[in-house]
Amino acid sequence: MFADRAAPGADVQSLWRSARSARCEAKTCQTGKISTAEAAAQSHTARDAAVQTEQSKDAVQDFQQEVQVDYTGFLSFLQRVEGAVVKELNKNWKSHAFDGFEVNWTDQDETVLCLHTLSYPEAQDQNLQVTSVSWNATGSVIACAYGRLDDGDWSTAKSYVCTWNLDRRGLNAQHPDLVVDVPSSVMCLAFHPSQPSLIAGGLFNGELVVWDTSRTEDPVVWRTGMTDDTHTDPVYQVTWLPDTKHRNHARLLSVATDGKILVWREERDGRLALAEGFAIVAQQIPRSTRLKKVAWGEAAVGVTSLSFSHFDAGVFVVGEVHLFDLARSMQKPTVSLKQSVSDCPVYCLEFNTKHTRLLAAGDAAGTVKVWQLSSGFTEQGPREMSHLEQLASEIMD
Repeated sequence: MFADRAAPGADVQSLWRSARSARCEAKTCQTGKISTAEAAAQSHTARDAAVQTEQSKDAVQDFQQEVQVDYTGFLSFLQRVEGAVVKELNKNWKSHAFDGFEVNWTDQDETVLCLHTLSYPEAQDQNLQVTSVSWNATGSVIACAYGRLDDGDWSTAKSYVCTWNLDRRGLNAQHPDLVVDVPSSVMCLAFHPSQPSLIAGGLFNGELVVWDTSRTEDPVVWRTGMTDDTHTDPVYQVTWLPDTKHRNHARLLSVATDGKILVWREERDGRLALAEGFAIVAQQIPRSTRLKKVAWGEAAVGVTSLSFSHFDAGVFVVGEVHLFDLARSMQKPTVSLKQSVSDCPVYCLEFNTKHTRLLAAGDAAGTVKVWQLSSGFTEQGPREMSHLEQLASEIMD
């Protein structure tokens, strides 16, 4: 018969998990460290380079071929026409048809125009006067000095040196391109004859300063400082002189009312050192000259102007600018220009050496006017030299 019976069992261990884990490999998705380096892209040096190409030698050879000249035929031609040409030349030499004729390649302009009226409002608000004007070497930049000519004491009020580039687009007559603050009144200015950015100035306290208009932060290049060698009175004129020993350097000549004429040379440390000195004393002045103050012997005589030109461009006129044309009249001005409505004095004048028809005039109202003269004032007529010789002979007599 059938009956329940327990039979012994067999256990079988499962290994699928361990077998699967043994086949797995550990991986990572983190990338390796990327090396970087910082570099500046801003350039710190500059170099000028010309882009003008040189002339090709091959092209020159094509156009400059040797010219074949028939010298025998040319000689026979000259001999054949010699008589007729000489006859006509003799007729022209004896003719008076072209006496007094002067060739003029420019258009004649008989009017005098005011091209610009320049001013610095901040200086005008302080009632400062234009004490000096100067054109730079290119003839396109004009500088004016603001100060006072009516103060009798040592003025400590600051003044200004302003420049305008008349060739600049959008010229603002009341906004100078450069304004330099000066601790003392500037009495005179002079641009360097060949370096357009250098300008020298003489101050009321007797000091000389040279500015570089291309340096906007600190334009002062050289200065004399207040030493025993400097002037003790206001400097009324400063002039650039060529340095015969060093062509790349220039010297400065200054004159003042203390009677000293001083020559300065530039030093590397930014100083102007005294090179030579002269003095004007009373005994050197002709007896026919009348001086305001009685001076005798070795007493110094003040100097207010000195010129190496054929004429002195810095003149003092009251109220108007008078233009004389010796070809028309020796006694009265040909044209009188009204500088201002208030009839204030005109303190300084300077012609433009590059553009000879331009004349700058500064007045006591703080205004600089640039006048364009007519053609008659820029051309020498046949009568003018005789008038100048007559004036010179009268002065010598």
